[in-house]
Amino acid sequence: MEPAKNIFSYRQFWAKRFGIAKYLPMSKEEMDDLGWDSCDIILVTGDAYVDHPSFGMALIGRLLESQGFRVGIISQPDWMSAEAFKILGRPNLFFGVTAGNMDSMINRYTADRRIRSDDAYTAGAEGGKRPDHSVVVYAQRAREAFNDVPIIIGGIEASLRRIAHYDYWSDKVKRSVLHDSKADMLVYGNAERQIVEIAHRLAARESIHELTDIRGTAYFRKELPRDWHEIDSTHIDEPGHVGEITNPYAENTYTSESKPATSTEAIVDFQPRLEKKRISRIEKFDRATSYIRLPSYEQVTSDKVLYAHTSRILHLETNPGNARALVQRYGKRDIWLNPPPIPLTTKEMDRLFALPYTRLPHTQYEGNKIPAYEMIRFSINIMRGCFGGCTFCSITEHEGRIIQNRSEDSIIQEIETIRDTVPGFTGIISDLGGPTANMYRLACKTREIEAACRKPSCVYPGICHNLGTDHSPLVSLYKRARKLPGIKKVLIGSGVRYDLAVESPEYVEELVAHHVGGYLKIAPEHTEENTLSKMMKPGIGTYDRFKEMFEAATKKAGKEQYLIPYFIAAHPGTTNEDMMNLAVWLKKNGFRADQVQTFIPSPMATASAMYYSGKNPLKRVTHNSEDLVVAKNLKVRRLHKAFLRYHDPRNWPILRQALKEMGRADLIGNGKRHLIPSFQPKGTLDKNDGEKTARAKPFVTKHTGEYAGKGKEKKKAGKKKRTFKKKNTKK
Repeated sequence: MEPAKNIFSYRQFWAKRFGIAKYLPMSKEEMDDLGWDSCDIILVTGDAYVDHPSFGMALIGRLLESQGFRVGIISQPDWMSAEAFKILGRPNLFFGVTAGNMDSMINRYTADRRIRSDDAYTAGAEGGKRPDHSVVVYAQRAREAFNDVPIIIGGIEASLRRIAHYDYWSDKVKRSVLHDSKADMLVYGNAERQIVEIAHRLAARESIHELTDIRGTAYFRKELPRDWHEIDSTHIDEPGHVGEITNPYAENTYTSESKPATSTEAIVDFQPRLEKKRISRIEKFDRATSYIRLPSYEQVTSDKVLYAHTSRILHLETNPGNARALVQRYGKRDIWLNPPPIPLTTKEMDRLFALPYTRLPHTQYEGNKIPAYEMIRFSINIMRGCFGGCTFCSITEHEGRIIQNRSEDSIIQEIETIRDTVPGFTGIISDLGGPTANMYRLACKTREIEAACRKPSCVYPGICHNLGTDHSPLVSLYKRARKLPGIKKVLIGSGVRYDLAVESPEYVEELVAHHVGGYLKIAPEHTEENTLSKMMKPGIGTYDRFKEMFEAATKKAGKEQYLIPYFIAAHPGTTNEDMMNLAVWLKKNGFRADQVQTFIPSPMATASAMYYSGKNPLKRVTHNSEDLVVAKNLKVRRLHKAFLRYHDPRNWPILRQALKEMGRADLIGNGKRHLIPSFQPKGTLDKNDGEKTARAKPFVTKHTGEYAGKGKEKKKAGKKKRTFKKKNTKK
């Protein structure tokens, strides 16, 4: 992996003479107070402006300010016209556009595609302050406002939609957000390296269209480089027949179309030899001057196998040490994706988090609480990235799997800053963590192995023998933090990766004795191996081992503390039987979940490719490869959620019906061994619930439309119910 230029080593722009702004300006009046006649860069965000490093636009804005640029913020603009995008005038260099800290569709809609009434990233939690697909809408309005200004899109929404992707809310494969937004460039990942280099090169009078060599960027190319080698992605990981394929090594070459239809055995023998020859030839190419051509947008929209294959290739090309450029065709144009950016060093991370944030919402929100800020105001981000590779999560796709750490001194200084300056601090740090609680300073044993690795996870199916699991730096940080004057408690709110924690008994004891506030949330996600294998999560046995260690450490500390496990309903690959077994496990272990999570297919996640295609891209994908069970039908998704809340009487009718259709009526009864009772308490159903339950269709359990129950038995049950109702009506 080549070294990267330190983001703080650039010569500062001339506008540094204006000094540091208390808040980045959001109005002309604030610009006047700072003595500015214009902004060099204007950042547009779908979130309320909170000057805190946990809010992406504040972090990027302060970073650009440290480079000497004048940065303005347009927060949650009225997107119905371009007027709100003119409020700060024309930016001298570019517009930076993001949806905010969350994908706008996940922010606005529930797993059942119902619009949410509130928004945690808005003052007063007011809903409706951002449009669907915010990046596209904001970029288009910025273009209308100032047609000649470069527009750069970024943030998690743009990052996870950088190629053709499945959109759960429209149930369609959508084009790259770069295409639909009409932006000039897309930056993906955390993007500090990209945005700093872009700003300085544009300030040096380079054109946005000349910036083609910056890692972590995507843009349209009219012509592909002639001296580079193009590699068809289907030659790297053969997805099955994808058109005419000729074997150049055979004496009598033929295509699968010209081959007689009865000669299927010859075709099966022919494919592996061809794939092996191609791979050996491809590896001779210099990776630095090779690019992979992904199936085009038109191809992935018409063939779900090619979509799953494209997802698989994208995830194989995410290591900054060995990733190649990717190209995808849209009509007659190509989108070019440069390899991922080089991770930030510890020194860069320290300076980034030491920038002069006020750690407060902008003064215009005074009197209105912002829920997302209230949640993180006393928390500290100690690292970035995740090497877990969970298929339903997008952290790895956005932040990468190489952990980027802050130094212990930097973290301690931030705790002291919170203690001394943040209003309302009571002495309790709510979290020291990040994407996970306990990956701090964990890394591959050597950089050479790390740079060459193409595994999607360092901890699945087991912990890689090359991964260091020493938690002592984290234990040292915890001990030092809790001993600071004025600090009463340091809690750990980020999710603990328990399969790593069991490797360090010292960490478990420190965590349990000093950093748990009565309850510790962890995420086994499921109990059944069938589902866990599609999630790339460890078996439930690892949870049992951690539970034993947790309870032993709790007893040793003389405390009463409990584990709160989190589970996901309706994940691709999950059958009704899997959810039933999970519900039985929950009851056996005395868990009653108040809040449960139903799987939402987020853009670019591996599990989303599973959901859309019905295939498993963790393995080689072909038309004949494994078909996954996928809970797409809304009724099935609700059933899976109901199993997680087996104790709620409102779910009992749907569970009774499902258990009978599954042949598990033995779980219905009034004893301890039963999952749900046979009776229905009064007042626990709406007046029409019984009728709706009786007339419900059989539960769809596969994406192919197979039924869980027997159709004839279902029809008979329906007839009996209707006959009974008619008799009552006549009476």
